[in-house]
Amino acid sequence: MTGRLRIAYLDGPRLRRGLLAACGRGRRAKAELNRINVFPVPDGDTGTNLALTLDAVTSALSGSAERRADRVAAAAAHAAVLGARGNCGMMISQFLLGFAQGVEGRARLTPDEFGEAFGEASRALYRSVDRPVEGTLVTVTRDSASEAAGLARGEGAADFVDIMERTLKAARESLARTQYMLPVLADAEVVDAGAMGFVEMIAGVVGLIERGEEADEACVPVADLSHPDWSPIAATGHPFEHGSKRYCTEILVEGEELPDEKTVRSALSEDSEELLVIRSDNVLKIHLHTDHPRAAIDYCATLGTVAAHKAEDMFAQYEAAREAAGAVRRPVGIVVDSGSDLPDTVSRAHGIRTVPLLLLDGDRTLRDRIDIDSDDFLERLQGGGRLPTTSQPPPGDFIQVYREAASEAEAVVAVLLASSLSGIYQSAENSARMVSHLDIHLVDSRGASILVGLLALKAAELAEGGMLAEEIVAELDRIRDRSGIFLTVSSLDRLIASGRVSHVAGWLGGLLNVKPVLGLDRDGTVTAYGKAYGTGGARKLMLKMIEERIPADATGVRFGIVHVGATRVVEQVRSALTERFGDPEILVAPITPVLATHLGLGAWGIAYMPEG
Repeated sequence: MTGRLRIAYLDGPRLRRGLLAACGRGRRAKAELNRINVFPVPDGDTGTNLALTLDAVTSALSGSAERRADRVAAAAAHAAVLGARGNCGMMISQFLLGFAQGVEGRARLTPDEFGEAFGEASRALYRSVDRPVEGTLVTVTRDSASEAAGLARGEGAADFVDIMERTLKAARESLARTQYMLPVLADAEVVDAGAMGFVEMIAGVVGLIERGEEADEACVPVADLSHPDWSPIAATGHPFEHGSKRYCTEILVEGEELPDEKTVRSALSEDSEELLVIRSDNVLKIHLHTDHPRAAIDYCATLGTVAAHKAEDMFAQYEAAREAAGAVRRPVGIVVDSGSDLPDTVSRAHGIRTVPLLLLDGDRTLRDRIDIDSDDFLERLQGGGRLPTTSQPPPGDFIQVYREAASEAEAVVAVLLASSLSGIYQSAENSARMVSHLDIHLVDSRGASILVGLLALKAAELAEGGMLAEEIVAELDRIRDRSGIFLTVSSLDRLIASGRVSHVAGWLGGLLNVKPVLGLDRDGTVTAYGKAYGTGGARKLMLKMIEERIPADATGVRFGIVHVGATRVVEQVRSALTERFGDPEILVAPITPVLATHLGLGAWGIAYMPEG
């Protein structure tokens, strides 16, 4: 037809736009996917898990100017693996990884190259699943790939418009068949939720082609489907009717010499269900359902560094989903501010939402960890130029994150920087009053940096175990009384400039390499705990004080190490903690810019949080 749009090739920018459109549509289908999520466990979280996975892809691609298609595909796949949550998220990330491998070495993709890569993505997904079940995402990706590959290889030089439109048609037809391929879907009169998420992603690409980005952003997701106010989850039987394991466990492992997927699957398959193992460069991502998550985590710790892990009680999720009157959500969602120094791998693993603090750089306002990250800020510190000042987020930023978290959870617990250090807690409190219809609970961490992060991580784990919001707040208060953080700086100049210490203290700190050891007491007030000579002396003093403060009844202890360009110190501290405390879990993170501007280059610290 004259004037019909044709797309003959995909380069990096075109592939990036297509992937972003796919992510946007998939994320907007979250509520409907949660509502119909009855297989393999009716826990109502497929939409949330897919949305969080696609959030990671969107973040990785949003600022990219890459021109090569293979590099865009690789970036999307790696981000998806790092951010993957749940069965659906893991399977989508494996599909993207297979696609990236299929286009490796190609700056542009022709239709036949795209079709072949689509097929390779489907095959890679099927190979990665320990026990593939027909009537799920594996079926719909295979049917879609078959259509895409056939069109690309056929006569008539089909272009990408033809391929995507007809692939979407084939995908929707395959999706409709899933309802009759699994009895549990037929009984609930729904299609497979994960498969629907994949179809919605394809629909996002087609929407981009037909209407453009702005029009597609405004479209209503899954517009051809009904959205009743009830969920079929409420009518399902016992949550383990189709499986016997209780905890949905995910583990992210980093290392230079990781084993292949087959080796890891073999080691974990005996005591697991829904096992998926993905390797991307120096990262392994594992998903499984098990009754013994700690055993799986301990095994993974022998392979490399466990960067993040979670174990959600699917029975608690099921009970919450059954009781939902309308939208299906998790019982409790967690929010932090960016001053928590919580690593992205950890916050993504647990679905923790972050409110960015602000830096004022002349006439520009920079969002902490979004518009400027720790590496960018480290360059500024090393350059010795003028540094930005800090500011608390406006109410609108808090309200936006509260609403995002509340869209996924019945109640929200926000763990925030100490009220004694800034007005952030007061701003969060005022913002919560503006959305009083949301069930929001605030926790004054009486801490800073990674101590806030450790408390937020604990809150997420308690929520995943089925604890209610009020109980989580009470437990965090108890834990905070047993926890703490110590910091030291190379120079007190930045702290003096921020008004945190006196000029006398600054003069003493500059003499003879004396290092002040500072900390926050139980009410969050900055306190000087002592002085030491050199980095080694500061390390010994901190470790001694930590040992003295860990309660005798603690069953274990978690640590956090943070720094501003002090990577050599990190390894020394990590080794010392391992030697003294028997290989504990340790989070390591650079200090976020909004805190680093007060502490200066070379600052570092240790936080501790006793368990039990």
